[in-house]
Amino acid sequence: MHRIVNLEAGALIAQVRRPAFAHEWIEFDATRQEDVAARLADATIAVVNKRLLTADILAGVPRLKMVAIAATGYNNIDLEACRARDIVVSNVRGYARETVPEHVFALLLALSRQIGPFHRSVAAGRWQRSEQFCYFDYPIRDLAGQTLGILGSGTLGDGVARLAEAFGMRVIRGERKGADTVREGYVAFPQLLREADVISLHCPLNDATRHMIGAAELTAMKPGALLINTARGGLVDEAALAEALRHRQIGGAGFDVLSEEPPRDNPLLAHDLLDAGNFILTPHVAWSSREAMQALADQLIGNIEAFAAGEARNRVA
Repeated sequence: MHRIVNLEAGALIAQVRRPAFAHEWIEFDATRQEDVAARLADATIAVVNKRLLTADILAGVPRLKMVAIAATGYNNIDLEACRARDIVVSNVRGYARETVPEHVFALLLALSRQIGPFHRSVAAGRWQRSEQFCYFDYPIRDLAGQTLGILGSGTLGDGVARLAEAFGMRVIRGERKGADTVREGYVAFPQLLREADVISLHCPLNDATRHMIGAAELTAMKPGALLINTARGGLVDEAALAEALRHRQIGGAGFDVLSEEPPRDNPLLAHDLLDAGNFILTPHVAWSSREAMQALADQLIGNIEAFAAGEARNRVA
């Protein structure tokens, strides 16, 4: 009988049904990294979200046969170690096809329409003291006619492109950084940096994409360009971005992710940036509409049931 251990049940607000086969289900609301190995000691199936499963941890859990990731990203799992031990790893896909693109545009619209600065000015009494019915302290830009550059293909990038076109934006897709050739329907990475009024990131985090946007790339962007990141914090050199925002080198940025979460000491948490009006930071919630979390939970259990039936799906290892 399978022993299923869910290490991070509190990371999901949904009705998580139990798999339709004989099993023992054990769950923890949260798990400290140092407790992962002990809690998985007798598990045959591990349900994880952000906890690390390193080669050392996997070596100490000999009964483990499957890792069911309650997320799309899997950079927290040592896939090579899993393959070496014949451990199936499955993730969930497509569940956030609506909610993440909507969050991208929430950030984009808030920055373009100066929602935060105008709201704070009203709270400070600026409108109440105005001599006319409105004031123009913060410049507003329409999305229509602007160029949106998407880095990273897939469901989420497609969803963002669909919304962008509905707003009347021109959409371009960027080739991988450093690629020798450019695929049909894509533009070279440097061209995207030069042409895009908005860049939205939808890449996985790996050795090839880490810090794909750094000081050089920020310099190559249009002076008024906006950078949106709802993918992974490590895609951007955060110290370089902090300086670019301080010096108004780019128009602004909207982020839902940071390189360490929860963040402890990150240059993008500086009060001057959070108060400046050209930077919006949300706490990794783009994926978390109630509808999306329920779809994630349903697919997660479906992956486990498929594995138990000998038909593993959504495999990444």
